[in-house]
Amino acid sequence: MWRSLASNVMSLMVVALFLFGGVLLWGQTQYTSDGPLEAAICLRVERGSNMTRVSEDLAEQGAVSSPAIFRLGAKYGEKVNLLKAGSYLVTSGASMAEITDQITRGGASTCGTEIVYRVGVTRVLAEVRELDPATSRFVERAEFQPGVEEVPAEYSRVRDQADTRFRIALAEGVTSWQVVEALKSMDVLVGDPGPRPDEGALAPDSYEVRPGTARADILADMTARQNDRIQAVWAQRSDRAAVTTPEDMLILASIIEKETGVARERRQVASVFTNRINRGMRLQTDPTVIYGVTQGEGVLGRGLRQSELRRATPWNTYVIDGLPPTPIANPGLASLEAAVDPDETDFIFFVADGTGGHAFAETLAEHNENVARWRQIERDRNNN
Repeated sequence: MWRSLASNVMSLMVVALFLFGGVLLWGQTQYTSDGPLEAAICLRVERGSNMTRVSEDLAEQGAVSSPAIFRLGAKYGEKVNLLKAGSYLVTSGASMAEITDQITRGGASTCGTEIVYRVGVTRVLAEVRELDPATSRFVERAEFQPGVEEVPAEYSRVRDQADTRFRIALAEGVTSWQVVEALKSMDVLVGDPGPRPDEGALAPDSYEVRPGTARADILADMTARQNDRIQAVWAQRSDRAAVTTPEDMLILASIIEKETGVARERRQVASVFTNRINRGMRLQTDPTVIYGVTQGEGVLGRGLRQSELRRATPWNTYVIDGLPPTPIANPGLASLEAAVDPDETDFIFFVADGTGGHAFAETLAEHNENVARWRQIERDRNNN
C-alpha cells in the first residue's frame, strides 16, 4: 500500500514538473516571440514609474499579450530595477524581451518631443518637434528665434519634461562668433562659453545636449570633433591637393564652404582654387572680402562695395596673394575632403548660374559669357 502511494505521489510530481516546465517554456516563448502590436506607439515612462505600471500601459496600448509574463520576464532577466525614464518608440511586432531591453538599457529617448536649436548662417532657430509613431516623422509644434522673438508657451511646457530631448544642429559655414552667440541664447545651457574658439575650429554637426550642460563643454566637444576630422582628412589627401599643411586645408575648405551650398560642386570649386594657387593667380573670392569687413561677426546683409573690394585687409584675396591667414568660417567634412581631393579640371573661373549653382569656365572669354548670362538673369528677376 505504501509502495503504491509513494509511486502515485512520484508520478504526480513528475506530471507536475512536466506541466511546470511546459508552462515555463510557453511563457518564455510568449516573452521572446513577436508581440501583438499592429502599429508603432510611443511609450512614455515617467520618472519614478515601475514595471507594473509600464506593463499595464503596454497592455492597454496592445503592445503585450500578458502584463504578468512581461513582469516575470523582466524579473527573470534581473531588469526590474533598471527601468529608465524616457519616451521609447515601440515598433509593430516588438517582443516583450525587445521592449524590456529598450526601456532598461538607457540612453536617449527614441520618440516623444525634442527641441532642436538650429544654428544657421543667417539666424538661430529653436524648433519644438514631436515624433509621430505612425509615420516615424516629426511634427512641428512651435518655433522661434531665441533672444529675438517671444518664447512660445509650448516651448516652456516641454522644456522641463523629463523625457524631452535637446539637440544643437550646427550648420556648415557658420562662424565661431555666431556659434558662441547662439549658445548664449539657449536657456537650457549654463556657464560662460569662455574665449571665442579660433575660426574653423568647430565641427558643423548634430550634438545631443542635456539641460544644465556647460557651454564651454559643448565648444570643447565641437573642437575635439573638428580636430579628429582634420587629422583623418589630411591623412587621405590626394596628389592633386595644392595645400601643403592641415592649416591651409582648413582655410581653403572654409572658402569652399562659403562659395557653394551645392554638394556636387564642392570638388569643382576646389579645383578652381587649386588651379589658381598652382598658377600663382589670386583667389579673388568675395566671401574672404566679406570676412575682412565683418570679422565673422554677423551677416553683411548687402552687396560688396567697390571700395571694399579694393580695401586692403588680411583676408581680401583680390588684394593679397595666396590664402588668407585664417579660415573665414567653420567648414563641414565634405568641404575639408574637397580641399585635399579636388576634381581634376582646367577651370579657373566660376559665377552663379541662376539655379543656386555655378557655371565654370576655363577661359576668360567663356567666363565673360557666363557673367553676362548671370547679369541678364538678375535683370529679369528685378523686373518681375
